[in-house]
Amino acid sequence: MPIVVDVDVMLARRKMSVGELAERVGITPANLAVLKNGRAKAVRFTTLGALCEVLDCQPGDLLRWEPEPGAEDAAEEDAAEGALAVGGDG
Repeated sequence: MPIVVDVDVMLARRKMSVGELAERVGITPANLAVLKNGRAKAVRFTTLGALCEVLDCQPGDLLRWEPEPGAEDAAEEDAAEGALAVGGDG
């Protein structure tokens, strides 16, 4: 998944447990585990805001984007194929 969740990093910096964070944010430890393990399909802005407030951080401290392995190669191949299709026999 190209979105990486760094909740563990902020927990370590704040010396806080998963249980304490879940309680202070108002979500279950199970839901927090889904988020921090990268299995969440979406995050509500209210939850993200509560995480930032409790951890005293910005959303970018918790979430970052990483390209999927091989994504660059696939994009280059698609671009090359598109150029061939547009260019024709010339």
